Amino acid sequence: MKTKPMIPVGGQALVEGVMFQGRAESASAIRRKDGSIETFQQPRILVPWVQSLKKVPFLRGVVALYESLKNGSAHMTFASDRYDVDPSEDEATKPEEKKQNILMVVMIAIVGVISYVFGKLIFNVTPALLAAMFQSVPALSGHVIQNLLEGGIKLVLLLSYLYLISLTPLIRRVFQYHGAEHKVINCYESGRPITVENVRASSRLHYRCGSSFILFTVFVGIGVYMIVPIDPLWVRLVSRIALLPVVIGISFEVLQFTNRFREHRFLSVLGKPGLSLQLLTTREPNDEQIRVAIEAFETWERSELGQPDVQREG
Repeated sequence: MKTKPMIPVGGQALVEGVMFQGRAESASAIRRKDGSIETFQQPRILVPWVQSLKKVPFLRGVVALYESLKNGSAHMTFASDRYDVDPSEDEATKPEEKKQNILMVVMIAIVGVISYVFGKLIFNVTPALLAAMFQSVPALSGHVIQNLLEGGIKLVLLLSYLYLISLTPLIRRVFQYHGAEHKVINCYESGRPITVENVRASSRLHYRCGSSFILFTVFVGIGVYMIVPIDPLWVRLVSRIALLPVVIGISFEVLQFTNRFREHRFLSVLGKPGLSLQLLTTREPNDEQIRVAIEAFETWERSELGQPDVQREG
């Protein structure tokens, strides 16, 4: 019988670490150069009117995306600033009491949102331009065919990009920590004790992953863009930009739906494409990486439940 409440939890991989966040708290852990584990935690920055918008279907997806980037920015900064610093230099480099400048966090979040949107614009506009080049071919000139071709090009670009970056050592390790994050959440949601053995035996795939969300934007985009003309070209390109929030909003609802019915015999198949993509964006972690993920999770859980922190050796 469980003695602790099951709290909704999400997370993300960091450079040499993992971050977890719940309703009110977030925490991360990274592996330092000397092999020790360092943790960082902070309350989530909750704005009342933003929380109200998160209750509005289709709009909540865009809000959740922004909030995720905003709340995760401090942890990404912590990981990138600390993992490669020699522990002997801690006194010179460690921020005073780990306090975060709120303005800096907000600015990092804004830059993150702009970078994400800019990337999505390129990711949406480029396939539209490439598909338009084939309009002179009769078999590829129809409205439906053009949208399907555009979606196909977008999917190829996505898979190619993920595969190529997964070949780099740094990203491969990040993907291993991504796998460790999923394994810990799956172990937690199954009700089993969070041990290295139980986490190792858990799946590295999860229905609520952001990788699935990205894939859903491709498929949802094909349907949404069917309602707008493909000629002239400028209308096609502008519509891809203008309807991006709509695609994000619908994709978020699809992601929530597939997670809600992941145990359903027939509806669970809707989440399979997203799980398949995670075979690219996650890798099997080693035990040392699993221990970092567990430390991050337990730090978050203690904070979320209002329990005192416990210092541990790596």
